[in-house]
Amino acid sequence: MSDGHNFRLGIIGSGKGSNAAAIADACASGLIPAQVALVISDIPDAGVLQRARERGLPAVFIPPGKFRSKLEGPAEAAWVRALQEARVDLVALAGFMRILKDGFLRAFPQRVVNIHPALLPAFPGLEAWKQALEYGVKFTGVTVHFVDQGVDTGPILAQRTVPVLPGDTAATLHARIQEAEREVYPATLAALARGAVRVEGRQTLWD
Repeated sequence: MSDGHNFRLGIIGSGKGSNAAAIADACASGLIPAQVALVISDIPDAGVLQRARERGLPAVFIPPGKFRSKLEGPAEAAWVRALQEARVDLVALAGFMRILKDGFLRAFPQRVVNIHPALLPAFPGLEAWKQALEYGVKFTGVTVHFVDQGVDTGPILAQRTVPVLPGDTAATLHARIQEAEREVYPATLAALARGAVRVEGRQTLWD
């Protein structure tokens, strides 16, 4: 995916920003050969913005519009314009709680990546760690995937298993999943920035 220029990441998120911080720190250390060009949130006081500003990164709140679950219309156009003006090569979702629709995805074709707290295709959607615990699986994990128009249905880039331990609660399981996320997500973004990932249909091949 890299063409030799300084690879630029856009990060969008709605929450505390732990994954965004891990990505930013990995860029700063050189683990990811890229820079964070812009962080955007749909929540004006979101932790993801605070963590970005603490690191001296450009971080803005852009109103998400009238819909609770998606970006659409003028709001979607404003988000796309901000990311394009920041000249981002890749958009990384970091706890972003809205569905991205076709207009956004057309603007960044196969350049939007998400991390999901389960081993997709199992347990898509919200609070996947709770779904896994309630189902009784012995292993769950994390999945990094490209974003398409479905809910957690895009081509899978990387996965890591996380065991479900006896006595786990939703909180303890989620904490271990988040630890795995903070390792897998930066490593996958680094491969994308280096151009070490090819996509053939639904298959993603690492060089």
